[in-house]
Amino acid sequence: MKDITPDNIKTFIGLIEEAEHPVVVTHAKPDGDAIGSSVAMFHFLNMCGKQDTYLVLNDNCPRFLTFIKDTVPADRLVIRDGNENEAMAHIAAADLMICLDFHAFHRTGALENAISESKARKILIDHHLDPDRTLYDISFSQNDISSASELLFWILMAAPQIGGKAEKLPSAAATALMTGMTTDTNNFGNSVYPSTLNMASDLLRAGVDRDMIIQKICQEHSESRLRLKGFILKDLMKVTEDGVAYMVLDKKAQYGYKMQEGDTEGFVNMPLSIADVRMSILAKEDNDRIRISIRSKKGTSANRCARLFFNGGGHENAAGGKLYMPVGEVEEYIARHAHIYMTEYEK
Repeated sequence: MKDITPDNIKTFIGLIEEAEHPVVVTHAKPDGDAIGSSVAMFHFLNMCGKQDTYLVLNDNCPRFLTFIKDTVPADRLVIRDGNENEAMAHIAAADLMICLDFHAFHRTGALENAISESKARKILIDHHLDPDRTLYDISFSQNDISSASELLFWILMAAPQIGGKAEKLPSAAATALMTGMTTDTNNFGNSVYPSTLNMASDLLRAGVDRDMIIQKICQEHSESRLRLKGFILKDLMKVTEDGVAYMVLDKKAQYGYKMQEGDTEGFVNMPLSIADVRMSILAKEDNDRIRISIRSKKGTSANRCARLFFNGGGHENAAGGKLYMPVGEVEEYIARHAHIYMTEYEK
């Protein structure tokens, strides 16, 4: 791991030791990796004696992640959506900002300007492509790794406070890291490296309750979410002759199934169980855009498709993007451009 060098770890710890008002931030609409890495970072900062640390989120997290989010004291967690002034005040007051699981400030939503204009020292810990390292005092960036949570785990293992012993991690941090890695790998279904399994083994030996984590993230959803999954597979999923499955979920269906943020987590992966499907696309109508999630099998690039046709990007087999058009036009757009992509770029 090229960025985890003795000099970088020394700088990382030095920035933490000098800070009086650290703030942890992550991307908008945070997923398991964003929440897992951010919560773990918060607890490590507390371990280092930084009691004036805040975790500032642009949006609340999905309900299935509340078991790790709630380990952060309520007076140290600020969600901008509903607490705009407080969130901006803490970012303005920060003298150290730790940026987790995003490669560009625009991924933080309404926090973008405040973060980019902040004079605080900045640390990046991320696993996405093409970060602008010039924006940070130090950056740990690696894309051939499962998750930001895994990258943070190895950074903390190299820190003198942990000394390579996972049992020295705060218990809540260890659980958060395992959760973040588990969700971003689709429970070890993709983006798994030897280091990922080593991380899992170290955390299990340290006492992390993986059975509890699996129950929380996989077995405590609502009845309406299960019925939504059935509706998407039965009525919305289309499969093209080119091996692309796509699903368009409009607001009417979201309301009808009482969908909450995070309820479609993992749904985009399901069509990949079909032998002839090489790529899966899930489109969801949002307030001002259509949110796009793309997953692909090895040998087909979700990242290139997202960059070419969906105003986005990401990892080779897991990417995202957005469209700005009426939801009624999305299905035809995806069908047409998926065909162009598979026949002209993925021959």
